[in-house]
Amino acid sequence: MSDLVNHPPHYTSHPSGVECIQVTEHMGFNLGNALKYIWRADEKGNALQDLEKARWYISREIERRQSSKGSEA
Repeated sequence: MSDLVNHPPHYTSHPSGVECIQVTEHMGFNLGNALKYIWRADEKGNALQDLEKARWYISREIERRQSSKGSEA
């Protein structure tokens, strides 16, 4: 039986054997979440929704960096 809390199948099914969190915990919040949604896009039944959510987090990160860059001027 799989552990849906600590090791859900859609996080541990990557062919590399690497669990998503092992990579994302080394990233910032927005990029880590974007990668999480990309990672599991084909595992949960609604790939387009997960890819749209990844795009949302990437857009948010771009906006954050643009705002930060503008405040440095």
